[in-house]
Amino acid sequence: EVQLQASGGGLVQAGGSLRLSCTASGFTFDGYAIGWFRQAPGKEREGVSCIGSKDGSTFYADSVQGRFTISMDAAKNTVYLQMNSLKPEDTAVYYCATLSWKWVGVPSPLSYEYEDWGQGTLVTVSS
Repeated sequence: EVQLQASGGGLVQAGGSLRLSCTASGFTFDGYAIGWFRQAPGKEREGVSCIGSKDGSTFYADSVQGRFTISMDAAKNTVYLQMNSLKPEDTAVYYCATLSWKWVGVPSPLSYEYEDWGQGTLVTVSS
């Protein structure tokens, strides 16, 4: 059974940093991409960043480019999202999810293509 556990959320002041973790069980990352998505109250779910296992290609939404960094530790079956220079508009529930991705190149950031989802972790950025 595929399970994803997202963790690392919390309350931080604007300009601060958090590192989110997405730990997988029941499968290995080979042949998959892992994406981070977020959903703020009253807004649609947004693709934040994703990473492919074949060559480590990454995608970042324009809103987080230069501030967030995604990385994959295959040995730990964990994907990280380092979030720096956080802004109040980054406040949301952050989810990680899996996408079957056996190719090189940047994975899709479209949430409807992702298959298995973690439970979400809340990030709150105060001004």
